[in-house]
Amino acid sequence: MADSTEYTIESSAKKYFDWRELWRYRELFYFFSWRDIKVKYKQTIFGFLWAILQPLMMMAIFTLFFGRALNIPSQNLPYPVYVFSGLLIWNLFSSGLTNASNSMVSNAPIIKKIYFPRLIIPVSAILVALFDFLMAAVLFIGILVYYHKPVLWEALILWPLALVIGIIATLGLGSWLAALNVKYRDFRYVIPFLVQVLFFLTPVIYPISVLKNPVLQYVLACSPMYAAVELFRYPLTGIAPDIYFMSASLISGLVLLLIGLVYFKRTEDFFADFA
Repeated sequence: MADSTEYTIESSAKKYFDWRELWRYRELFYFFSWRDIKVKYKQTIFGFLWAILQPLMMMAIFTLFFGRALNIPSQNLPYPVYVFSGLLIWNLFSSGLTNASNSMVSNAPIIKKIYFPRLIIPVSAILVALFDFLMAAVLFIGILVYYHKPVLWEALILWPLALVIGIIATLGLGSWLAALNVKYRDFRYVIPFLVQVLFFLTPVIYPISVLKNPVLQYVLACSPMYAAVELFRYPLTGIAPDIYFMSASLISGLVLLLIGLVYFKRTEDFFADFA
């Protein structure tokens, strides 16, 4: 008897993400991530140490000009500890956002040849930034020991939570920009500028309390990374972040995640045509 099974081929833009399909292709997360890590540090003198040297040099620069020259308050922390704790979680976002935004264009040859869930590419780009985060976290522990800075036990919960919030913020905006960058190549010039603007609009090297205007404080709190930075610092400062500011940041991150994933899904069928 002939096989009577019928198959329907239709646009995937009308469907939600098939998370089971992503799990079936889980090996590709490792493949793309490890490939990008090796390419990133290939033929460099310091290799993986660049993941540590970059935030260390930025910490030194900000400590010299902001901590000493401008005497920026640091919530009772030594300013190097304050700024490095912010840079550590921020670099996850900035590096992951930059990598994810350009990931679809840089992987165009693979996209045109074989099928796999396209979301794997920007997620793998973020995992590369997570690798850099873990490398720099080792140095961060050394800095805490050097300055004899105690850490509250809440760090066991809040640090992983801050990391998850940072990844969510990065994935939302990164997947959105990745899809836009495929069709509109102007975004390759917008992305570096956007990262710089968000850096200064997020209290990474200064506390939000330096602004006395409540409206401006809420504007800064709407940064999707504000909640991640504040939660990451809480076990060091012992100063609980404002719940309203935290809510504004979390809502901002979740909205960007929804917009980014929906737009990515609706446009992924055309990536091979534009890439």
